[in-house]
Amino acid sequence: MKFDAASAGNHPKVRLLIADDHTLLAEACKNLLEPEFQVVGVVNNGRDLLRAAESLKPDIVILDIAMPQLNGLDAAEQIKRMMPSCKLVFMTMNMEPDVAAEAFRRGASAYVVKSATAAELVTAIRRALRSESHLSPLITKDTVDFLLRKGGSFSEEKRLTPRQSEILQLLAEGMSMKEIASVLNLKPGTVAFHKYNLMQTLGVRTNAGLLQYAIKHHLIS
Repeated sequence: MKFDAASAGNHPKVRLLIADDHTLLAEACKNLLEPEFQVVGVVNNGRDLLRAAESLKPDIVILDIAMPQLNGLDAAEQIKRMMPSCKLVFMTMNMEPDVAAEAFRRGASAYVVKSATAAELVTAIRRALRSESHLSPLITKDTVDFLLRKGGSFSEEKRLTPRQSEILQLLAEGMSMKEIASVLNLKPGTVAFHKYNLMQTLGVRTNAGLLQYAIKHHLIS
């Protein structure tokens, strides 16, 4: 995790925090945006994103969907609970309307695909600051609107608690229960208890089944 030590006192600009596990892309995004905005931090996983958001208090978070340790959807939900006024701009390769709709359900102001132009990303940020929404034209807006009206979020569909969702992603990424316990500051027995319950809830009997479910629901790429 890397934080920029720029002084907010000398740069009274909108404060941005960037989260993307592709370091080159994150750095390119930082260089692109810095003339107009103050990039206060760049992180490469969902866990570091939560810590950085709490510490740096950004005005806007630019984040991906697929990130190690904690995916962007779950991270977004936690950030909005922690800092309701923080604006969320998703920048992702995922062009599925149901994922875009879920991002807006979790509190997103904008959803930009990575094939978009730099100008579109800046426009999305400016709209977010005005409390407006933005959706990349490459995604069918009518479909996203329909899904939002229809209701039924991912979390309602899978009936998992936030903690179970976190543990499911870490299991799908290949972590042992001891490693997960360390990441989440839990006892290994507590992790095992959550794993048993989420397998019962999902009707899954194997780790392979958990992996398939995690991929289907975009917890991992």
